[in-house]
Amino acid sequence: MSKVLRITINVMLIVAAFSASAFAAEEGAASGNWAIYLGAGLAIGIAAFGTGIGQGNATAKAVEGISRNPGASGKIMTPMIIGLAMIESIAIYALVVSLILLFVV
Repeated sequence: MSKVLRITINVMLIVAAFSASAFAAEEGAASGNWAIYLGAGLAIGIAAFGTGIGQGNATAKAVEGISRNPGASGKIMTPMIIGLAMIESIAIYALVVSLILLFVV
């Protein structure tokens, strides 16, 4: 079984294990609220998964570049830090979207 498939299965199992509280509805709650909770959970879960992979790849390539040419570490680290901040902003946007789904809609 490939590594990506194992990670995907693990993420789905974790989402399934923790989604029970999202489906626990109060009395008088609308019947379509489960879709909002599921969408919010999937939004932040997929974004965190994608940004984690992106940050891991960026860091790995930067460390590889520094190990090949230690003199260029200053020229590699600054764009890497800026790139990591941009990648992390995607997860923050997904968090904002999921919070809007949970508390506004």
